[in-house]
Amino acid sequence: MSDCCITNVVLLDPAAATSRPGSLLVLNGRIADLGTITPPENIPIFDGQGATLCPGLVDLRCRLGEPGFEYRETIASAAQAASSGGITTLCPLPDSKPAIDDPALVHLLRARGAATGSVTILPYAALTRACRGDDMAELFLLHEAGAVAFTDGAHATANARLLRLALSYAKSFGGRIVQFPQEPTLAAGGCATEGELATRLGLPAIPAAAESIQVARDIALAKLTGGALHFSCVSTAAAIGLIRDAKRSGLPITADTAPPYFDLNETAIGDYRTYAKLSPPLRADTDRQAIAAALADGTIDAIVSDHTPLDADDKRLPFAQAGAGGTGLATLLGVTLAQYHNGNISLPQAIALLTNGPARVMNLQAGTLARGAAADLLLFHPDRIWQVQAGKLAGKSQNTPFDGRALEGTVVATFKAGHRVFASLSWG
Repeated sequence: MSDCCITNVVLLDPAAATSRPGSLLVLNGRIADLGTITPPENIPIFDGQGATLCPGLVDLRCRLGEPGFEYRETIASAAQAASSGGITTLCPLPDSKPAIDDPALVHLLRARGAATGSVTILPYAALTRACRGDDMAELFLLHEAGAVAFTDGAHATANARLLRLALSYAKSFGGRIVQFPQEPTLAAGGCATEGELATRLGLPAIPAAAESIQVARDIALAKLTGGALHFSCVSTAAAIGLIRDAKRSGLPITADTAPPYFDLNETAIGDYRTYAKLSPPLRADTDRQAIAAALADGTIDAIVSDHTPLDADDKRLPFAQAGAGGTGLATLLGVTLAQYHNGNISLPQAIALLTNGPARVMNLQAGTLARGAAADLLLFHPDRIWQVQAGKLAGKSQNTPFDGRALEGTVVATFKAGHRVFASLSWG
């Protein structure tokens, strides 16, 4: 816990939909006051120099490498990367090694996050044992241990009967199921979106319909059970249309997407550029435009990093054999703000999709500048430009699909419970 006063800032609270100049006072690690205030004597004062202060970012989808893949990344290196990107809460996927299907592992990840002092880790638990998709895990015990929701990570739950039972059971204690929307038999062996580009490059393809088929089935199961269902990393226009209609009908459906799906299209794989090999694969530009429109109209509730750290050797392979995924913690803010700079969404909308939106989906105590809230904070300049350079990002893994990209939106400082855990070189 820490006391401080951050002065000369623009206070942007997405939960209250307000933006105004002022200062913010932190006492005992929590927001004590904000606005026009006189700080107490003998308290550290940070001059924000006109930057924007908002809640720390909440990332609902990432991988940490630990446990099982520490050669790619550790919790410590992920915490460093998160702080550099203004992220103060991480929800890692459970398909690690071992999978997070035991309450003791949920406790362990939460404790290791607390030990970093810079990030809160709120893990997902496996929906099925070992994330194999064939035997439901002990959902209620995992929920009591602190699991934020249930998912099998990078694999959709193919068994419709099992998913129906899981939705019904989780509903009984307020739990939520998270589904990766990709029909596994249609996606098997594929690495690029089916179409002219994949054909020309000779790559095994995944039809875009693999996503909408999975979404349509699972919406039907949510309607049947009344269970809360969240679709993660939505990437196609057809799926967005189904989700939009389901939400309008009052079903407890939410959705997120990741920056590559509203900022890049399939041409980014270029001449077999493996840094742009992702899962789901990058789509046609019409899909990218549909995802961007869904950010603006509220169909999408949150933007996630989908941070997937990989070793260089995982990417230095022929495209079809290379690992799928890209790092995303350091670039989450900047790529999202590109949607603000191009006029698609407002600055408060952009920040809400990274803070209050994800917190609302998972019922987290985060994403607000309200008095009494934890002082997990991000200070940033929305208009300052920086360039993404693989090899120079914070953290252990550098496999970014945005390598070489100029982004507007720089993190000045990140605070966790009032402690400054990151500061850029341009700020004392």
